[in-house]
Formats: sequence, structure tokens, C-alpha cells
Amino acid sequence: MPASRQSVTASGALRARFPVFERGIAYLNAGTNGPVPANAARAASAAVERQSCDGRSGSAFFEELVERPAQALRAAAARWLGCEPGEVALTRSTTDGINVALAAFPLGRGDEVLTSDQEHPGLLAPLLQRARDRGFSVRTAPLRELPNAVGPRTRLIACSHVSWVSGQMAPLAALADLGVPTLFDGAQALGALAVDVRGCGCTFYAAPAQKWLCGPNGIGFLYVRGDLGETLAPPWPGYQSLANPHDPSALQWHSGARRFDTLEPVPHDLAWALAALEELEAEGRSRVLSAGPALAEQAARSLREEGLEVVPRGPSTLVSVRLGEDAAQVVQALAAQRVIVRDVPGWGLLRASFGAWNDESDLARLLEGLRRWRRRGSAAL
Repeated sequence: MPASRQSVTASGALRARFPVFERGIAYLNAGTNGPVPANAARAASAAVERQSCDGRSGSAFFEELVERPAQALRAAAARWLGCEPGEVALTRSTTDGINVALAAFPLGRGDEVLTSDQEHPGLLAPLLQRARDRGFSVRTAPLRELPNAVGPRTRLIACSHVSWVSGQMAPLAALADLGVPTLFDGAQALGALAVDVRGCGCTFYAAPAQKWLCGPNGIGFLYVRGDLGETLAPPWPGYQSLANPHDPSALQWHSGARRFDTLEPVPHDLAWALAALEELEAEGRSRVLSAGPALAEQAARSLREEGLEVVPRGPSTLVSVRLGEDAAQVVQALAAQRVIVRDVPGWGLLRASFGAWNDESDLARLLEGLRRWRRRGSAAL
């Protein structure tokens, strides 16, 4: 492998563990759903097979296929978040975690929540509905200018760590210095960049398993600052919230963030999620978390050299190119060439996502496809 390629990608051994690349697909859309490593597919299949053969009941089933894997997943998520397992709730998605945080955190009339102009509907819909229900106001400012937009009534800052639109990054250090509680949407950060929820001083941090951690849909994580895990009540209490579910009338919640769990653990999904994390951790978290951003930066430079407009971004794993009304059509044409990217509806952007499993051959195929479109129009792709 040439030295230049080594400098911006993780090992070829990691890439070889993802069958999608063996099938000749340039998969550049982990920002929607990450690629699935072969060992994760095998682990999920084995868990389904065991349920089929042994049934789905009994102490061994719940201990070995549900409880133990769920707690292992909580601990693994804590490693990637930079916190303790007791500060992590298991949820069903990023949006689910956002809903939990907004429902648990006290907000009311006279309060203001500050958000950005590049938020995903998965944050905006819960936020705006809670504002309607509780009577607090929502104000929007450019993502990079949020610290300067905080006002005397700002009770919470709710925004993306990394914008799903552009790959811009919120100024976490500047926001932390303000002392205002924060809720970060980490969907485009956890597993893509180094995350340190304690170091950035955040209050809540919601993220999914299915993107940069290569896990299944239907699993998410919510970091809850330690003190709040002892003082806030779970907004959707149930069996999973109770320290003693055999005496629910006592309403004795789990200590820490576990009281906010909403996940209904599915054995094969837990097996998939844990096996995918094993692959990434075997490669090394630091290597995984540096390779994607480096290749994305190289992609941004190459796209600009092609004369394309790369929208302003940060040192993230996302690169968005302005194509206007052609964006969706170009994405479809590239897919026919087995180059998988996506458009950002309403923004006229094509977005490519670069992970540690990608290499320069994926970038080369994207560039060649865009060259064809520019030379002869999208029909020639």
C-alpha cells in the first residue's frame, strides 16, 4: 500500500471484514447506516438460531442472551463516550434519547431552548413538540455562532455535535464555558470522532448504534450527567426503570442513567451490536477515529480541485457538495454504478460519509462518477 494511502486509512484488514466491499460496492453512506462486518452477521444469526432451537424463556436465556449482553453493550458505549457505564441509558435511537432528555429536563414558560440552523428532524420534532406542550420558546442561530447567541432566558442548548447537513461541528469547548445545560445529538460523531462527554461538559448526549458503530437499527445510547441520573425521574417508567421490578409500587428507580432505559433488548440485535464493536476495538479506537476524518479531508480537497463546491465543514467524516436540484438524481445514478452516497433533501447537497473501512479506491470511484456527470450530464453516469 502506498504511503499516502496508509496515512489516511485504517488497515486493509479492517476493510476486509466488511463483505459489502468484497461485492464491489464503494459504500460511502455510514452517516445513514454503517456497513455490517461479517462477524456481526454471524453473531446475529447464531443468536436467532439459539432462540429457534432452545426457546426464548428461562433464566439461562435472559441471563446469557439479554441481561449480560445488554450490560456489556452499556459498558462498551461508555468507552466510546468517555464516561462510566452508570451514566449511559440504552435507548431505541438518537431521537428516542433526545425525547427522553427533553421530557426529563425541567423546562417551562419563560424558558428558552437555543438550537441551530442545521438540525435533523429527529431533534427538531421532539424539541418543537415539547415547546408546544410546555410553553417554552425555541430560538435558532447558526451552528458555529451558538455561543454568541445564548441569552438570559436560555435554559438549554440543543444541537448536533456534527451537522448531518454539512459536517460542521458545534463549538463544544465554547459552549461548555457558558455553563448552560446542553443536549447534543451525536448521531454523526459517536464512532466517527473522539467523543469525551465529560470533557466537553455536556448534560445529555444522544447517539445511535447503526451509523458509525456499524450496529443494528433500533439501539441507541443516552449519556446523562451523573448527578441527574440520581435526581431526575424517568419520563417513561417501566420494568426496565425499576431497581426492584417485583415491587413496582415502591417506585425505586435504578441508580444512574439506567432508570432512563427505553430499549427492549433483542438478543440478535445485542449480539450484532457487540460483535461490530469488537471489530472496531480490535482495530483500535484511536486508529478508527482518526482514519475517517483524514480521508474525508482528502476527499474535500479533491472535490474542490475538481471545481465542485464543498460546503463549509469541520474536521468530521462528512463531506457535502452543492449540486442543486440535480443532487438526488446524481445520487441515484451513482448508486447504479455501485457508489453509495446520499442527498440531503431541501439543501441541494450530495453527502459522502468516510469511515475507517473506506480507502482511496472508494474516493476515486466517487470522483470519476462526478466527472462523468459534469462532462456529459447525469444520464451518462
